[in-house]
Amino acid sequence: MNIQIFGSKKSNDSKKAERWFKERRIKYQMIDMKEKGMSRGELTSVMQAVGGLDALLDPNAKDKDTLALLRYLTDDAKLEKVLENPQLLRTPVVRNGKKATVGYAPEVWDTWE
Repeated sequence: MNIQIFGSKKSNDSKKAERWFKERRIKYQMIDMKEKGMSRGELTSVMQAVGGLDALLDPNAKDKDTLALLRYLTDDAKLEKVLENPQLLRTPVVRNGKKATVGYAPEVWDTWE
């Protein structure tokens, strides 16, 4: 397994995801979205795995104006705006190759080999 956890140090779900993989002695890479964010390729891959950008957006994000603006943008412009503002994404985003989850999802991670 090649696990990447995109999250934030302040997010409880990100901390729970880290703990879940640590307890099972599964190696993972933690990427703090505030420091690094996702590349366009990573975001596109995760979007395909979870069913599109809307599944990744956090309806409770603090930046309500940008979240509202996304409704009126083209798909490419939406992608750019989300790459500029990673705080709009729900965390953690956990990737394992082509598979991905959004939020705390141990029932899915259990099925990964």
